[in-house]
Amino acid sequence: MAKFLKAGKVAVVVRGRYAGKKVVIVKPHDEGSKSHPYGHALVAGVERYPLKVTKKYGAKKVAKRTKIKPFIKAINYNHLLPTRYTLDVESFKSVVSTETFEQPTQREEAKKVIKKAFEERHQAGKNQWFFSQLRF
Repeated sequence: MAKFLKAGKVAVVVRGRYAGKKVVIVKPHDEGSKSHPYGHALVAGVERYPLKVTKKYGAKKVAKRTKIKPFIKAINYNHLLPTRYTLDVESFKSVVSTETFEQPTQREEAKKVIKKAFEERHQAGKNQWFFSQLRF
């Protein structure tokens, strides 16, 4: 079987707390690991999407509406729906690992780095589909 769930692939979560949210695969684990003995992926996703911005808004309101709340999680392959889109994960790939999930402080630091990377990409106008909410 062809390995298509690679780092950088965008997917949609279909089960659980983050169902309907878009994620990008940071590290795939096809064979599983000791803590998760099934095929899974370490993902970074958008928990709260940025809101629409128009020209009439001031700088303060634009800054508030373009904030992104990220999350990181280990998700079973069965709960991911891959898409045709990809996203560059080199800016935060080193921050997310299996050790990141052990300490809450490490998780918070990783989320801060991911938030910064996502917001920069959103401000630049890249990967617009990833930063728009799914409507269904």
